[in-house]
Amino acid sequence: MINQDSIVALATPSGAGAIAIIRISGSEAITIGNSVFKSIKNKDLTKQKTHTLHLGHIIDDSKTLDEVLVSVFKGPNSYTGEDTIEISCHGSTYIQQQIIQLLLRKGCRMADAGEFTLRAFLNGKLDLSQAEAVADLISSDNEASHQIAMQQMRGGFSNEIAKLREELLNFASLIELELDFAEEDVEFADRTQFHELLNRIEFVLKRLIDSFAVGNVIKNGIPVAIVGEPNVGKSTLLNALLNEERAIVSDIAGTTRDTIEDELVIGGIGFRFIDTAGIRETKDVVESIGIKKTFEKIEQAQVVIFLFDSSEFKVSGLKLKIELEKIKNQFPLKPLVVIGNKSDKLSEIEIENLKSDIPEILMLSAKENIGVDELKNQLLSFVNTGALRNNETIVTNTRHYDSLLKALDEIQKVKFGLETNLSSDLIALDIREALYQFGLITGQVSNDELLGNIFANFCIGK
Repeated sequence: MINQDSIVALATPSGAGAIAIIRISGSEAITIGNSVFKSIKNKDLTKQKTHTLHLGHIIDDSKTLDEVLVSVFKGPNSYTGEDTIEISCHGSTYIQQQIIQLLLRKGCRMADAGEFTLRAFLNGKLDLSQAEAVADLISSDNEASHQIAMQQMRGGFSNEIAKLREELLNFASLIELELDFAEEDVEFADRTQFHELLNRIEFVLKRLIDSFAVGNVIKNGIPVAIVGEPNVGKSTLLNALLNEERAIVSDIAGTTRDTIEDELVIGGIGFRFIDTAGIRETKDVVESIGIKKTFEKIEQAQVVIFLFDSSEFKVSGLKLKIELEKIKNQFPLKPLVVIGNKSDKLSEIEIENLKSDIPEILMLSAKENIGVDELKNQLLSFVNTGALRNNETIVTNTRHYDSLLKALDEIQKVKFGLETNLSSDLIALDIREALYQFGLITGQVSNDELLGNIFANFCIGK
């Protein structure tokens, strides 16, 4: 499946910038690069050592396109495992296009999305889970997602899976050997040791599967719905959390007619805040649509912030408690943060009375930025960051999660087979399926459709 033709793509973001990098990889990459490059010291790129830099010009016939630096990487000691060159040119979009078009005329073709990393996988430079981590690393937008992607790209996850697969494969070989001597009724695999191995594999698989809940949150962010009656300060709170005027703030009830979303990183974890239309009875058709969307957003959110005007509690306290109970009953499993806003308008005695009436309340003044940091800490407490702090393997990829679930199911079938003295040939079938699922994660088992689906999500040039 490995294609030996030379591919080219812009490796830096499109658009004008200080510099741009154009990457070429393939069997003729250095030869093609040499055909358009004139070194200031008359060097022949094909005769240069790997991992060297060379200053010169890109020449199209007699026309000089740009002064550039060319990096030479000879296979297999390159990212793709093939001969590779990278041309660092000035970041003019015109210059970029002129150089790429010249290289296409010289025999390159435009790279497909993720084709450089695909070639790295096919040439054994990365396994499949490491290759997928490259895309996660590029898209990481907070400390936690970056840390997980780096760990996976360095092989933390794949090493753990490979070790389990190797141990299981050793026992599988012994089970398969028993089938060859079935008539002699001999056992080559120690059943006690095999059972201990299965217990250990089951434990590791369950830990990895459980980590997906945290990993998915870290990778995609935690949606947090801010709900409450109109004009209690939801938009002001959103602006205070984001430290910018993102939402429209006014004294007119119902100003927020639609949901407003924005993101904030707290302690390395991404939170996606959703400021919703207020909850109240209304005859306004447009506002009614917004209120309906509020409940839809609560359904989608993982955490709910219920905000009310603490200065109005004496007047509307009973109605507030009814709304609060309604949300608790409708969404009993969702973490709920109850916030009394505008606490700067209350006396110390009034605040204490309110805390006595609603024990879980968090007093806050979004306008004066009082209590905002305490809210951030409470939101962070909903995320189990223990595994992240301990540098444990965390699963973030849905494909890996699915294969781990299937592998666990097969391991449990093998355990049941051992405990019930199932015949070796049937146990062997379940072991093979477990090995297959492990292989899907690391790429030891793959097909064109699987690879196409994975690398189609990469950017061009990577």
